[in-house]
Amino acid sequence: MNLEALCKEANLELYDSELVSENGKKIYRIYVMNPLNEKGERVGINLDDCARLSEILSPIFDVEPPVSGEYFLEVSSCGLERKLSKIEHFEKSIHELVKITTNEKEKIEAKILSVENENINLQTLDNEKITLKFNDIKKARTFVQW
Repeated sequence: MNLEALCKEANLELYDSELVSENGKKIYRIYVMNPLNEKGERVGINLDDCARLSEILSPIFDVEPPVSGEYFLEVSSCGLERKLSKIEHFEKSIHELVKITTNEKEKIEAKILSVENENINLQTLDNEKITLKFNDIKKARTFVQW
């Protein structure tokens, strides 16, 4: 089963998926985002977007379950402020602000300019351009300046 292709069928992009246990119940959670529009911007996800994808996935998962045993399917927006744990997450977050903690415990707030192989090119809030290797990042998440 190609989850990315199924998301595209609903005009959405797969951001991530996870299997969690909450209150003794297994939840297979799928995080999605809208693709870039013609202006190079992302529009937010609404409930109808999530329902459309759920309607596509449910009959397929009835025949080919993504996990063993009983589970609940949850389709959700990845959110404005979200965890970046894969290189693909950085690629999908170009031009967004991020808070990064490096393996050396250095804290950086910057805008993602580009991603090239394992290098993440950033512009700090002080307009300094820096490059970090993906493997040097301990944790990262996007943030919004209000």
